[in-house]
Amino acid sequence: MNGPWDVWSDCTPGCAAHALPRIPATGVARRSAAFAHRVRRALADGERMADPVRLRAHAGGLLHALGIRLDSPGEGPGTLTSGGGPGTLLVVNHISWLDIPALLAVEPVTLLAKREVGGWPVVGGLARRAGTHFIDRTSPRGLPGAIGDLTGLLASGRSVAVFPQATTWCTADQGTFRRATFQAALDAGAPVRPVTVEYTQRELPSTVAAFCGEDTFLGSLRRVLAARALTIRVTAHPVLTTAGGEPGLDRRELAARAARAVLGGRSPAAAPVRGAAVRHTAVAAADVRDAPAHV
Repeated sequence: MNGPWDVWSDCTPGCAAHALPRIPATGVARRSAAFAHRVRRALADGERMADPVRLRAHAGGLLHALGIRLDSPGEGPGTLTSGGGPGTLLVVNHISWLDIPALLAVEPVTLLAKREVGGWPVVGGLARRAGTHFIDRTSPRGLPGAIGDLTGLLASGRSVAVFPQATTWCTADQGTFRRATFQAALDAGAPVRPVTVEYTQRELPSTVAAFCGEDTFLGSLRRVLAARALTIRVTAHPVLTTAGGEPGLDRRELAARAARAVLGGRSPAAAPVRGAAVRHTAVAAADVRDAPAHV
């Protein structure tokens, strides 16, 4: 249990499936060796890995080693963020641990992640060296401080990516958005960029990369290593502006607008909140609708 407001997803490891036949064992072995080599190179960089140019190169290298093609709307940094003034709050749907290198390969922004991620094998070491900001979701009293820190980062010009669904889903059209981090964007006058991450195999929708329920990193990695023609598509939607004090624009409305863009225009059903923790790789701070003492 990570906290009293963990979001429960009905997606399980059984949701993850190949859309195409697996690659041969020899190909899996080559990818495994290449991935291990790229991880060692990234970890050897130490604190230097947080440099945006190096971070983007390492993230892209990890995807390449896994045989993954990245399909994004832009050619380089600045695709997802706006220059000058406050940083941009990127709000992204959450399917897999691969969401993170895919996003960083497009735009090397600061990530907001739950504290437990820092202790995970491979992913934790990379996240720490990438300059990820960790939050403690087990402490509701720490929520206002976490949102205050996020506000400060945005106000200083740093762009930050969050996963407001607070858990993973096997497709890009499920779940709902927690609202707390949107308050930081409003307080900082920062633009919000909705971003959708989707997975395909030769244009066929694929759940092979889904990292849900009681799945393990090793189990997920094995599926990804064997996946044929896996593509991650990162789609940036029009920016939602917060500066100017639009009447009626509060965190609830801002989160709803972002969710409609990211989830494909549908009206998302609320995800049930349960005590059991669901594994996820990066998560925004929990938002409590009926507790005015918390942001």
